[in-house]
Order: sequence, then structure tokens, then C-alpha cells
Amino acid sequence: MAGSEMKLYDFVDPVDAECVRRETEDLTRAFFPGYDGRIFHRAFADVERLFAGRYPGYRASNTKYHNFEHTCSVVLASARLIYGAMTRDHRFSETDCLKGLLAALFHDVGLIQDVDDTQGTGAKHTVGHEERSIQFMRWYLNGTLDEQGIEDIADCIRCTILAMSPAKIVFRTENMRRMGHFTGTADLLAQIADRYYLEKLLLLFEEFQEAKLPGYGSALDLVLKTRSFYKDVARKRLDKEFRGADRYMLDYFRTRQQVDKDLYREAIDNNLAYLDKILAECGDDLDAFTARLRRNHGHEPFC
Repeated sequence: MAGSEMKLYDFVDPVDAECVRRETEDLTRAFFPGYDGRIFHRAFADVERLFAGRYPGYRASNTKYHNFEHTCSVVLASARLIYGAMTRDHRFSETDCLKGLLAALFHDVGLIQDVDDTQGTGAKHTVGHEERSIQFMRWYLNGTLDEQGIEDIADCIRCTILAMSPAKIVFRTENMRRMGHFTGTADLLAQIADRYYLEKLLLLFEEFQEAKLPGYGSALDLVLKTRSFYKDVARKRLDKEFRGADRYMLDYFRTRQQVDKDLYREAIDNNLAYLDKILAECGDDLDAFTARLRRNHGHEPFC
């Protein structure tokens, strides 16, 4: 397939966790040939077990939107941003990169319930789940990384809090500030570029409803506000608060994949264009909207 015809999911499908892990480690080894990956490899396997309900003391993940596939998508996007930045001669240490990747890996574990938390789903922890994620990460990495390293990861995870400006986070180093920006950027890009993003909006509404988040009166209301969310919240956060860190995706695709375009931006544009198209056709009929989202029924692909 010609480079100009390649789409985002033609390279790595985040459903395949093992493929995501291998690609992440390969990207790291491209700049650190001696990287052994044991810390990341073990943590990745344990977080996968955690989401699957095979980690002692915890229930399986039951949030349909924020699942392990989403975590894999964020890890992969983070690795690609780090790789792209390093092709631009940004000098990160191997430890800097490891902390950035671990932040992506642990950023949503706070949505998982412990075995004694049997009411509802992990979505009820949406507000404040980032600090719950940090708490688990601190416990898990205690004795593996030093205290400063663990706090660096905590700062990066806080960059995924939409209500918090990263300017309020006192990063220990400039490199960790960049890693935090990569974590927050990857979280947004991975969601909105997802090839099933529009279908998953209905699942996201279920999580918001259980969390009792204000602002969306119905699933249709969330769908109708999606474009404005991208323009007024996500895009501004990417461009201003994260200082355009997503620009390194183009460097990644050019250097690693020999594709002269940012496939995340293309996927997002396609998702939003298709959203506009089906809303124009369906108006405020949620059932008609949902029917137009079904795959393999002759409708256009999102990306």
C-alpha cells in the first residue's frame, strides 16, 4: 500500500496489546540500543492483568470507554510523540522516556474497583480517578523507582486532568514537563482519533451519567457537543497548554513510517467530518444517528 494511502490503524491496532508493547519498546530501542525494558515490560503485563481482573485485590475493568484498549492507545501515542521529538534532537534520557511511558500506562488505573467495591462500575470514580491512578502507581513502583522518579510520573499523569492547567504543575525538570505534555496530548489524540470514536461516545455518556457529571443531558447532547469539545477544549489544550506537542507526530510518521502526514490529525478530521455528515442527515434522531454508525453496512469508514 502506498504511503499516501496508509491509515492510522494500518500500522498497529491497539486492540493487540502485545503488538503495542513490542512497538513501544522498539521505538525506545531505536534511541537506546541497550534498553532492556524489564521495568516497562513487567508493568505492562501487570496493568493488563489488572484491567482483565487477574490482579489480586481488584475487580476487572468495567468501564466500556476507558478500557485497556484505550490505555494501549495512549501508551502507543506517547511512544510515538517521544520518538518524533527525539528525531528533532530533543535530548531525553532513557529514564525520562521510561517515566513518560509509565505515566501513560498507569493514567487510568484509578477507574478500576477493588474487590470490596461492588456497587456500580469504575465510572463512578471518574472525578478524581487521576489521583487514584497515582496512588496505585506509587504503591506499585515503590522500590522499583526512587521517590523523585515516582513523583515525576505523578506530575505527568496530572496532565490528563482536563480541569487542570499543566502550567499549575511544578515539574522537576524541563524534560519531565515535556513528558507530561506528551502524556496529556496522547490521551486526547488517542481518544479522538480512535476509528470507533463516534460509536464510543454513547459509551462515554454512560460513564458520565454514572459519574453524575454535569453538562450533558442525554447521549445525543454529548454527540451534538463533540465538535465544540474538540475545537474549544481539546484543540486549545493541545495548542496552548501542551504547546503544540502533537506536532511531533508528523516527525514520527515521516521518519519511522515514511508517510508524509500526521495520521492522527487525519483520523480526527475524518471522524469529525463524518460526524457532521450524519448529524446533517439525522438531525436530533438518536436512533437514526446510531444506525448510521454501524460498520460494514456500506457506510464510509471513519479513517
